[in-house]
Amino acid sequence: MEKSRPEDSRPDPDALLASLRQTGRGHLKIFLGAAPGVGKTWEMLAAAHDQLRKGVDVVAGLIETHGRAGTAEKLGEVELLPRLAVPYRGQVLVEFDLDAALARHPQLLLVDELAHTNAPGLRHAKRWQDVQELLEAGINVWTTVNVQHLESLNDQVARITGVRVTETVPDTVLDLADEIELIDLPPGELRTRLQEGHIYRPDVARRALEGFFREGNLDALREIALRRAAQRIDKDVVSYMRLSAIQGPWPVAERVLALVGPDESAQNVVRHAARLADALRAPLVAFTVERGEDSSQVQAALDLAVQLGGTVVTVNARDLARAVLDYAAATNVTHIVMGRVAARWRLRRRLTEALGRQATAFTLHLVPLPAAPPPRPPAPVRHGTLEPYLLASVLLGVVTLIGYLGKDYIPQEAMGLIFTGLIAAMASRSGRNAGLFTAAFGFLLWNFFFLPPLYTLSVSDPQDVVALLVFLLVGLLTGQLAGRVRLEAAAAAARVEALRRISTFSQRLSRATTLSDVLRGAAEEAAAITGAGIVLMQGTSGLEPEACVPETTRLDEAAAAAAEWCAVHDLETGIGTSTLPSVPWRFLPLHANGQVAGVLGAHPRGVSSPLAQTLATLAGQTSMAIERAQMTMQTARAQAQEDSQKLRSALLSSLSHDLRTPLTAIRGAAETLEQSGEALPPATRADLLASISQNTARMAKFLSNIMDMARVEAGGVTVRHERLRLADLVEAAISRVPGAEYTGVNITPDASHVLADPVLLEQVVVNILENAVKYSPPGSRIAVTAARQANKVRLAVADEGVGIPANELEAVFDSFFRATRGDRVAIGTGLGLAIAKAFTEAMNGRISAQSPRLDLPADGLPGTIIAVELPAA
Repeated sequence: MEKSRPEDSRPDPDALLASLRQTGRGHLKIFLGAAPGVGKTWEMLAAAHDQLRKGVDVVAGLIETHGRAGTAEKLGEVELLPRLAVPYRGQVLVEFDLDAALARHPQLLLVDELAHTNAPGLRHAKRWQDVQELLEAGINVWTTVNVQHLESLNDQVARITGVRVTETVPDTVLDLADEIELIDLPPGELRTRLQEGHIYRPDVARRALEGFFREGNLDALREIALRRAAQRIDKDVVSYMRLSAIQGPWPVAERVLALVGPDESAQNVVRHAARLADALRAPLVAFTVERGEDSSQVQAALDLAVQLGGTVVTVNARDLARAVLDYAAATNVTHIVMGRVAARWRLRRRLTEALGRQATAFTLHLVPLPAAPPPRPPAPVRHGTLEPYLLASVLLGVVTLIGYLGKDYIPQEAMGLIFTGLIAAMASRSGRNAGLFTAAFGFLLWNFFFLPPLYTLSVSDPQDVVALLVFLLVGLLTGQLAGRVRLEAAAAAARVEALRRISTFSQRLSRATTLSDVLRGAAEEAAAITGAGIVLMQGTSGLEPEACVPETTRLDEAAAAAAEWCAVHDLETGIGTSTLPSVPWRFLPLHANGQVAGVLGAHPRGVSSPLAQTLATLAGQTSMAIERAQMTMQTARAQAQEDSQKLRSALLSSLSHDLRTPLTAIRGAAETLEQSGEALPPATRADLLASISQNTARMAKFLSNIMDMARVEAGGVTVRHERLRLADLVEAAISRVPGAEYTGVNITPDASHVLADPVLLEQVVVNILENAVKYSPPGSRIAVTAARQANKVRLAVADEGVGIPANELEAVFDSFFRATRGDRVAIGTGLGLAIAKAFTEAMNGRISAQSPRLDLPADGLPGTIIAVELPAA
């Protein structure tokens, strides 16, 4: 029996770190339903009442009853938070009020329907993100979700039921749960509840019984839910073992570990392990110990494991048996699968013997050797392979010549040490084979030129025989060890370089703002790693190249077929894989929203394990970036549509009000003059004509504002930058605004001139003054001031009106926006300040609003200051 090592009694550092991260965080319990209607919410409420009776402060943040009377009655005495009303596209949506829940901060909060998508405009897009914030605030949360809403099961559920669920929850959210309770009902009982109207209305229930709620579908969903819950329980067991430093395995669930080595049985081992894992319904892990050797057989076997649904683990260790046993014990592996080895594989044979002695807690499977060895891929042509041997020959010749010329000064034993140093140097520089060549050739040279009898390969002194044998043994060992160190150093350097590239690429992706930036970055990174890169995305007619590096990169017919196969079957293809390996390209699928969105292609000279892992990581990061870019584009389009809808509604409202009102007045005055003109007193006729004139001017002003805004948005405003005397321009603007005749003007001497367009700036001042007159009581004071601020002039218009609410200060410059002042909304188009802002920014200026004014009494109207900053002249 193997003795336990001292470090075996220490808890796993990662498990301790994960435990510490839970400190201060709320406890999450998920009621996982096998199907809709199994009673998740009812069970959650029943458990909540038990907590309420124990004195726990329980609050229901949101409960979805779906019209089920029993669920509503079960709420009982549990406090229910009011829902948040969210206006959206002419209707009002009711949502979970996250801020109210955070302010209430109960000991336990119930939040139903974890997969729900929140209304646009709320802080989080998904309800599970609300739950994450609640947990970070230290609030314990109970929530519900059905198994079909898990992201990883989306495609599987769609194939079974024929219904694709659009609202999903990342599996990582389920991993956050401290506790999961599976809620399940037999299919027959669930269908009976459905027929009796306990779940849906009768008309909906009939369709559901013939579709989603078929008995076979429910059986399959039930099995999926049981397996998912079992996986979570198994993960909890492993975490407990690691935290408590308990040596495994505990046979609570099956796990299969396939040992992959550089021999002809590697792929047979993976296939056998995959069949075993499938029969046991257990996860498969392909495990390999990196020894610094580049083996295409290992890489092909690892690729096969991934294609068969397994995961890959690569470690670096000198003691193979200890590395295997440590990993198997840490992850609760129950079955270890390895291949029988041919007589020439002494290292592998020693591993088999060591595991046979030490792996007493595991079931060990030995896979027979293949009847016929698998065909080896053609070895790549290596150029310049004679260079190390030529260099070794030259150096040996130089050392021999120096030693021979200085034989009166250099003892023969010292020459042996010099040759040994040369062996280590060549092995470190050029690898094991070069070191062994140097050892053999140095052995002959030392014997021939320096050991008596000279110039023969015979040895007369027994001591020299021993020295020669020791030299040969030390030389061979030195060459072997130095070569291995070189390979391991090269592998470590390759891993460091791969990590550096992935880190750099991650930073680049974080800065990418468009999908084209992401695709271009992926192609450039693939080219930097392998020499050429290409990204193809799904189009209307199949895969279409979106980014190529170099630009002249094109795929031939065979490569295009491999890329198409990769996209259709969601498998890596090309060089180094078991699918179309003769194609010199390596193609990896890119995923977005659970589907293959495209293909990443790289053109390597050869495929090693680190390179394959780097490309796989690159494809994974590119997939996440593509999905993020697509979501950003969708959000932007939705926001643009919403803004366009708001603008359209505002425009229609403005047109209906600001055109219809003056038109009605004009029509009424005109009809009165037409019907009773001569009979009306002169004063009345004058009033009617003045009304027609005023309303006509009002319509002209409205249309002028519309045209000005259209010119701004179309980029049709031409700006002339001139040195203007501010006092003259302000006086001209005041004269154009009715009601602004008594406006006070105060311009400091150093702010007398600005650099601006005279027409645009006058219109800006006119619009601001009209706004001040419109929202100020008759007879109140309006002041225009100008002061120098560094190289800018600040022109401000201050009124003593009703002010602007704080939450509307930024919006007052939006098109068609009219602030609610007091209990009324003033007449107007809502374009005046929007035009002022557009004109100001066109002149390289800035406009802002301040309300309330700090210089007015607190018991009066708050007033407003609209300030424009322009370059001083």
